[in-house]
Amino acid sequence: MTEFKIMSETFYEQPTLDLAKALLGCLLVKETPEGMAAGYIVETEAYKGPGDKAAHSYNNRRTSRTEIMFHRSGLAYTYKMHTHCLFNIVCGDEDHPEAVLIRALEPVYGIELMQKRRGMENLTNLTNGPGKLTKALRITMEDYGHSLIIPPLYVAEGFYPESISAGKRIGIDNSGEAKDYPWRFWVTNNKYVSRHQTALYVVR
Repeated sequence: MTEFKIMSETFYEQPTLDLAKALLGCLLVKETPEGMAAGYIVETEAYKGPGDKAAHSYNNRRTSRTEIMFHRSGLAYTYKMHTHCLFNIVCGDEDHPEAVLIRALEPVYGIELMQKRRGMENLTNLTNGPGKLTKALRITMEDYGHSLIIPPLYVAEGFYPESISAGKRIGIDNSGEAKDYPWRFWVTNNKYVSRHQTALYVVR
């Protein structure tokens, strides 16, 4: 199996908005008995916990679903939305529940396996959405709470994006002023981004 340099535990201890940007270009890897599948992270959204009306943990809401968000950084927070499983990375200090949603990947390894799982051949649409990428990599609710510094689910070094764009998060229209926060980040002009919009600003 291909060897990757897995990101260290300290990588996840940076501020949430910084982590959401730092994850861009990193490789998200899932190993299963069927084989390994992986893709470069090209789009993220930051959710800043208790003060963010769009976050599941707004007002320190602690439930069986959000419990893992109150733990240390670098753990997997998976949850169901409709029929999809969505994948987030826990960050923020312990008992200060924040997270980064992984919204899109550029498929790199195990592409045929991902195509089989998704029942499609189109590479552009294979992992360009939070529900699409989890199905392609077979990230499930069983990964809830998994430490991302060890297999079978982990983040590894990838590439350094030349340019990062920022804009409003998607699908949170009922979250008051939080819907306008520019906390969605993506690799500029990457064709695997889930939804293309005009950037509010360019990070670099």
